[in-house]
Amino acid sequence: MIYLHQIDPIAFWLPAFTLFGKQFHPSVHWYGIMYLLGFAAAWYLGRSRIKAGRLPGVDTNGYGDLMFYAMLGVVLGGRIGYVLFYAFGDFLSNPLMLIRVWEGGMSFHGGLLGVFGAVAWWARRHRLHVFDVVDFIAPLVPPGLGFGRLGNFIGGELWGKYTQAGWGVIFPRAENYLANMDAATLQSEYARGALDHFARHPSQLYQAALEGLVLFCVLWFYSRKPRPRYAVAGLFALLYGLFRFAVEFVRMPDSQLGYLAFGWVTMGQVLSLPLILLGLFWLWRSRSAPTLQPQSAPAA
Repeated sequence: MIYLHQIDPIAFWLPAFTLFGKQFHPSVHWYGIMYLLGFAAAWYLGRSRIKAGRLPGVDTNGYGDLMFYAMLGVVLGGRIGYVLFYAFGDFLSNPLMLIRVWEGGMSFHGGLLGVFGAVAWWARRHRLHVFDVVDFIAPLVPPGLGFGRLGNFIGGELWGKYTQAGWGVIFPRAENYLANMDAATLQSEYARGALDHFARHPSQLYQAALEGLVLFCVLWFYSRKPRPRYAVAGLFALLYGLFRFAVEFVRMPDSQLGYLAFGWVTMGQVLSLPLILLGLFWLWRSRSAPTLQPQSAPAA
């Protein structure tokens, strides 16, 4: 059944207050809550493996530091990556847009680079091989990806192409004709089937299922027992790159970029190709790499 998207992206409003003579009425968006859920899931899942000694020499306090730096990497890398990959022209004309995170705009590939940098710095401080830590972190990432895509869906952004499928979703924000309609008129037109031709692929949900649920299940079960160095990270990079590349075929390209080549290649696909190649390379390297064995976790 075709669904009309009318979800309020604001979860709740905070009490209004006055500061420096100006009135403020802050709100909490579902997208922000999804980020918190992703970080909470990573903390909980990783903590259980820390207690099982899956990252030798690291206690829960050390893991807390790792999570803090990883979260900074996600936010800073995600924002900087979005600006560089998707809105560099806007940045050149208005550099302050870099810090306007409340206006939206985060890049997974930028966030991934940010996390890798944070993990590399933390691993060096703790005298651990960076890929032992990356292999440990990789299965903790997909829940956050899944929650993030749910946040995209709730916010009615990053929608897909038109579809005749019965599970299509009508996103009023995607259509100039619908954007200015009041809620009552939208409901009336939707009820009589007049908006069915506006139905689009809910590509956010496809990504939530593939990059979130499927990727997590595969990585979590694969990494239940120790694997050679590079193997878990390689599987993560390969599967994410393939999933993202595939979904881009039914997802609308970013409006400021459009298609980059051949009338179908998107920036998301261009950025996913190196991940696929890296994944294959890391899996190949894992064939002759050592395997980190669990040890009793130190007391916190």
